Amino acid sequence: MSSENEALTLKSRFRGYFPVVIDVETAGFNAQGDALLEICAVTLAMDDNGDLHPASTIHFHVEPFEGANIEQEALDFNGIKDPFSPLRGAVSEEEALKEIYKLVRKEQKAANCSRAIMVAHNATFDLSFVNAANQRCKLKRVPFHPFATFDTAALSGLAFGQTVLAKACRTAGMDFDNKEAHSALYDTLKTAELFCIIVNKWKALGGWPLQEQKNES
Repeated sequence: MSSENEALTLKSRFRGYFPVVIDVETAGFNAQGDALLEICAVTLAMDDNGDLHPASTIHFHVEPFEGANIEQEALDFNGIKDPFSPLRGAVSEEEALKEIYKLVRKEQKAANCSRAIMVAHNATFDLSFVNAANQRCKLKRVPFHPFATFDTAALSGLAFGQTVLAKACRTAGMDFDNKEAHSALYDTLKTAELFCIIVNKWKALGGWPLQEQKNES
């Protein structure tokens, strides 16, 4: 691989990290006690021009863990009427996380990246719920960095002057349907698109690859 092509890789772009977009829907704000109810992950890939785009999507409705607290206000917000309904087709936290991690490890390996890193809107929230579920399920082989993230709320505040997901997406020229929002699947897809727009816009402005990388090619 030439130096120029080497620079235009996911591994080179994010210092060996493999970015994965995550969104969770929950039954409250307390990651230790409130139920994780829905989770979606979107992996990312880089084309030959060095532009980032969404790759694979994996999504699960999740059964509340035993003894979980459920706040009605949170259910009203995310539109989940009955978290225990069999019609949700929900799976356990362990099954959802293991399937997501299996996909992440496969694509991370293919991209020659050393570790996954979470991309999320207000990422501390999503990471805290995922970390708490990892602990409950006693999962030891977790691909994500335990505390580092890419937060699209901060990035879109810098790029577009907006930190609310819907407003950031619209300012970036994206469609955003408020009726579909607060579904983990919809929000993850929109967050992934937003993150790619920000990364690719920075590249188009000459921010990456770095000038020294260009000179070496």
